[in-house]
Amino acid sequence: MSRFLVVRALTLTVGLLLASFIIFAALRLLPGDVAQVIGGTTATPEQVAELRAQLGLDEPILTQYAHWIAGIFTGDLGRSVISGSPIGAELAQKAQVTVPLTLYSLLVAAIIALPLGVLAAYRRNTLPSRALSVIGTGAAAVPIVWAGLLGTIVFSAWLGWLPAQGFPIDGWSDPLAAIRSLTLPALTIGLVVGAILFRFVRSATLSALGAEHVRTAMSQGHTRLSALVRHGLPGVGLSIVSLLGLQFAELLVGAVVLEQLFALPGLGRMLVEDVNNRDLIKVQSTLFVLTAAILILGAAVDVVHRIIDPRLRVEGEEDR
Repeated sequence: MSRFLVVRALTLTVGLLLASFIIFAALRLLPGDVAQVIGGTTATPEQVAELRAQLGLDEPILTQYAHWIAGIFTGDLGRSVISGSPIGAELAQKAQVTVPLTLYSLLVAAIIALPLGVLAAYRRNTLPSRALSVIGTGAAAVPIVWAGLLGTIVFSAWLGWLPAQGFPIDGWSDPLAAIRSLTLPALTIGLVVGAILFRFVRSATLSALGAEHVRTAMSQGHTRLSALVRHGLPGVGLSIVSLLGLQFAELLVGAVVLEQLFALPGLGRMLVEDVNNRDLIKVQSTLFVLTAAILILGAAVDVVHRIIDPRLRVEGEEDR
């Protein structure tokens, strides 16, 4: 296990370095000049050149990358070239919207997918199971933006239950108001992602019901439900852990889109504004933090698999 952790940590480090270089290089392909944006249309070429020198934009590309990545790995995300404020502090503030929204959406998706997926598999070939499968297939194909607009019309315009846009100015000082403002976006993403998870859970549960060890348990006197719960679902849980980790990344992307639709002051909305302002340091630091979160989550899922499934530990020891 210790050897696996070392190898996984090295792989993660290499992945983070590659991701940082790709993000840095890709942003340098964007048109426009940060110094020109800051200086405005009235800035003279001399003033623009002076701004470029102050921001370090006149240095070689590899030197700029080395300075940036050295700061990243020492905990310094840099400063915004537009506002001059520390990027880390702004990310922490915006994450107070994006992270709860992502977790809230994941909770909604899990509440929908796990029980309904198991039920649809256990009661297969019945009318409710077929109805759930049809609904799940249709819901999984719904674009997130369209689902958000529909949810706004139904729950905000018609019923008036939830706010259509915005987030409390005081943030989480009023938790109930903050949760209400995130509920409609979370339901929007959670329903679509929940439909995708439902299909996977149903398929995995059907495979578990047909597995030899489950049939053996039934032949030894267990009921079908007891055999599924005691011998089938633990194996399904391993697959679900992996899928939830992958869906977390998709939820982050969905949150970026919905923050624009619902006017939420999160990382996604900030990222779009920074791209428009050509605040490259802030954009690349934000993208790197999001990418790092996804890569670290993937590594954590691998470690959890090793802890839960002893077969993986045995295979790792045999490979030595």
